[in-house]
Amino acid sequence: MPITITARHCEISDELKQRAQAVVDRLEALASRPFDGTLVFDVAPTSSTAELRLKGGKGEPLVATGEAKDHRSALDRAEEKIRRQLEKETASRRGRGARDAV
Repeated sequence: MPITITARHCEISDELKQRAQAVVDRLEALASRPFDGTLVFDVAPTSSTAELRLKGGKGEPLVATGEAKDHRSALDRAEEKIRRQLEKETASRRGRGARDAV
């Protein structure tokens, strides 16, 4: 899945870009028909943030923001939040399928 990585008010390393791509690749396996990913890194006076957006074939895009002292930790927190959203989405799809079959 293609991913757009943007850095606001900061520079990010190639290592962090590779890590971001690996994170999105892992999340892609959980998503239902993903087709676009966006990751925005930003710096505030006291913390760094990573905002992760995944768009799929159906429904609203999933959005999660992680905040930490460094971008890598912020990315990890955003990944955890998106993962929970994907797991809820998957569980609700399975639940609907079970009700529809009865």
